[in-house]
Amino acid sequence: MNIHLCTTESHYLCCPLAGILNEVQKYFNIDDGLAGLLQTVLTCSYTVLAPFFGYLGDRYNRKILMGIGIIIWSSAVLAGSFVNESGFWLLILCLSVVGIGQAIYSTIAPTIIADLFTDAKRTWALSFFYIAIPVGSGLGYILGSAMFQLTCDWHWALRVTPCLCFVALFLLTFLVPDLPRGAAENHTDSLLSRTSWLQDLKYLVTNWSFMLSSFGAAAVIFTTGVLGLWGPIYLYRARSRQSLEQSKVSSNDSIIFGAITCVAGILAIVIGALISRNLRKKNPHADPLICAAGLLLSTPFLFSVIVVASKSIVAAYICVFFGDMFLAMNFSIVSDILLYVVIPSRRSMAEAVQITISHILGDAFSPYIVGAISTALQESQPDLIDKKFESLQHALLICPFVTIIGAGLFLWTANHLEEDQENALKYIQDSANVITTD
Repeated sequence: MNIHLCTTESHYLCCPLAGILNEVQKYFNIDDGLAGLLQTVLTCSYTVLAPFFGYLGDRYNRKILMGIGIIIWSSAVLAGSFVNESGFWLLILCLSVVGIGQAIYSTIAPTIIADLFTDAKRTWALSFFYIAIPVGSGLGYILGSAMFQLTCDWHWALRVTPCLCFVALFLLTFLVPDLPRGAAENHTDSLLSRTSWLQDLKYLVTNWSFMLSSFGAAAVIFTTGVLGLWGPIYLYRARSRQSLEQSKVSSNDSIIFGAITCVAGILAIVIGALISRNLRKKNPHADPLICAAGLLLSTPFLFSVIVVASKSIVAAYICVFFGDMFLAMNFSIVSDILLYVVIPSRRSMAEAVQITISHILGDAFSPYIVGAISTALQESQPDLIDKKFESLQHALLICPFVTIIGAGLFLWTANHLEEDQENALKYIQDSANVITTD
C-alpha cells in the first residue's frame, strides 16, 4: 500500500500553483477571475476525459494505462514551467494536458485497491490511500512556497513534480501488482466484454446510492476546491490589511496553510475510518451518515474563517484546521461506498462517472466562480487591498451553503444504501456460482 500512497501523492502534487498563486497573478498581471480559471481548466480537462479512461480501465491493462498517464502529466507540468510573461494561455494549455494524466490515474488506482482487500481491510486500505489527498495537497503549498522563497521564481515550483512523477512511475512499474478485476471477491469479469459504454452508464445512473453520494461528494469538492485555491490568498489579504510585509506574508501563509491541510486531513481520514468501522457493525447506513455529519460540522468553522480572518489570523487558522478536518472525513468513505454498491466489473467506470459529477459540479468551476464574484465586487477600486479582501470575503460565503446541501444529499443516500449494497452482493454471488458450475 505504500506504493499506492506514493503514486497518489505525486498525483495531488501535479500542479502546486495554489501555494504561489499571488506570485503567478503578479507575473501574468491577471485578476481573480483569470486566476480561478487555472484550476477550472485543469479540472474540466480530466473530468471530461474520465469516463473514457474509466471504460478503458475496466477492459485493458491498468498498469500500462496508469504509466501512460504519469508520463503525460509530468511532461505537461514540466512544459508549463517554461512559459514567459506573455504565455498565460500556453500555461492554460499545459494544464489541460495535465488533466489527461489525472483522468487516467484517478479512475483506475482505487480499483486496484478494491482487488487487494475486502470489508474492514479495504476501508483501512482506502483510508491509507486517501491520506495522500491532504498530504499531497499540503506538500503542494509547502513545496511551491519553499521553491519560490529559495529561487525567487515561481516556475521552479512546477519543476519538483516531474521528479516525483518519475519515482512514482518506477514504483508502479516494478512493485504494483496487476490483479484480475474482482480478485478479492472471487468475481469474474468474463462477461464484461459483452457490455457497452451506454449499458455501463445506464447501470450507474440507476444506482441511487452511487449517484446521490457522487452529488454529495461534489459539495465536498466544491468547498475544498475554493479553500485550496483561495484560502492562502484570503489570509494573505487579511494580513495585508494589518500592514504586514506582503511578499513574506504570502509565502508564510501558504506554508502554514499547507501544514494545516496535511495534519487535519490525516487526522480526519483516520478518525473517519475508525468511526466507519465501528458504526457500520451497528448501523448499515453509517457511512453516508458520517459524511453528512462531517459536512454539517464543517459548516460553522468555514463561516467563522470568513468572518474572523480580518480580526484574528490565529483564530482563522484554528477554524481552517477544523473545517478541513471535518470535510476530509468524506474522502475515503465516499470511495468505499462506491466500491460496495457497484459490481467489480464496472468500478473503473463508476470512479470515472463519480469524478465527472463531483468535479464538474465541484472544483471545476467553484474557484472560477468565487474569483469572478470577487472581481465583480471590486468594481472601480481593484487595487485597494481593503476592497480586494472584502470582495473575496463576500464571494467565499457561498461555501457554507454548499456544505449544507451536501449533507442533505448524503442523508438521502442513507435511504437507498442497504438495497443497492445487497444488489451488488447478489450479483457477485451469482457470478461466483456460475464459475463454480462451469
